Amino acid sequence: MLGYSVYLNQPIDEQLERMKRYRDHGFRRIFTSLHIPEENSATYRERLSELGLWAKKNKMHVTADIAADSLGALRLSLNKASQLKDIGIRALRLDDGFDEKSAVALSNQMAIVLNASTLTPQSLAAMLREGMIASQVTACHNFYPRPETGLSRQAFRRSNAWFKEAGLSVAAFFPGDQNCRGPLFKGLPTLEDHRHYSPFAAFVDLLHESVDDLILGDPDMSSQVLEQFIAWDKGVILLHAHPEIQDKKLLKTLSTVQTNRPDEARDCVRSYESRMLHLVDTPILPNHHHRPRPTGSITIDNQCYGRYQGEIQISKHDLAADEKVNRVGRIISKDLPLLQYISGGTKFQIVWESKCTNK
Repeated sequence: MLGYSVYLNQPIDEQLERMKRYRDHGFRRIFTSLHIPEENSATYRERLSELGLWAKKNKMHVTADIAADSLGALRLSLNKASQLKDIGIRALRLDDGFDEKSAVALSNQMAIVLNASTLTPQSLAAMLREGMIASQVTACHNFYPRPETGLSRQAFRRSNAWFKEAGLSVAAFFPGDQNCRGPLFKGLPTLEDHRHYSPFAAFVDLLHESVDDLILGDPDMSSQVLEQFIAWDKGVILLHAHPEIQDKKLLKTLSTVQTNRPDEARDCVRSYESRMLHLVDTPILPNHHHRPRPTGSITIDNQCYGRYQGEIQISKHDLAADEKVNRVGRIISKDLPLLQYISGGTKFQIVWESKCTNK
């Protein structure tokens, strides 16, 4: 399930436009944090109720991250799961201060989320023996605001393997690229690898790691990235790129939806349509700028390549300069990780981001 975050330090009515936008684009889960300043408990309870009621009305699933000492401040009780459901909370992520007995009991009343960073195979096995319902439980990883502290991919995979083996679902966070949350404003990813990915690239990567619930950790992401999610639902991967030529007609042609050939190449994405449908007018003269083709280079084979003339490619890794190949643009760095997921038969579309650059 795809989700986003709503933080209660800001009034709900100031966040409604954003909440509706994500709802309309298929985000069904809302994550919120109830780690609250004691002096603001009444305000937070009111905002939580507003959020919950809106979520119930819109058939959204609210997961609230809560520590034991926040329950009393919000006048909530684990013994009254119906009370939590009444205000729209569908699941609780149990953080500091909750014992195994409480988790077991609550799992028999509602969905619960356990902190993946503190959960051990031993404690999980003990809770399952005591009657915890595994199908009601998600192991949710933390997000990591400080650069260099996000999880390694190896550790992430190791823990996810035994979560899945035990019958738990897995949740993780991907970072935003707009209005990043303070105090560091460096994104809120689970994996450190994702710190400098686009939100969409991080999302796709988590999907390929078999994560069940994928949550935008930061409050927002740009409209350009949201367009990538919309295209994804239609089976197309959008790739943002900088042009290196000024030919508007050619750039428009290059921005049509294309398909990677089914016989997937090792070194490049090869446009099926470029030669089969003759997308580019010929002859294509060499541009005499025989530059290296770093990862993400968008190229067209020129007339020196004979029958390959007109083939559009995107390099998957660094390739040498070739006088038979014209370089016409390059995928932006934050979208480069997406290239590994354009397998044979995958549709893609180039979106030009700025004016011509010849770097």
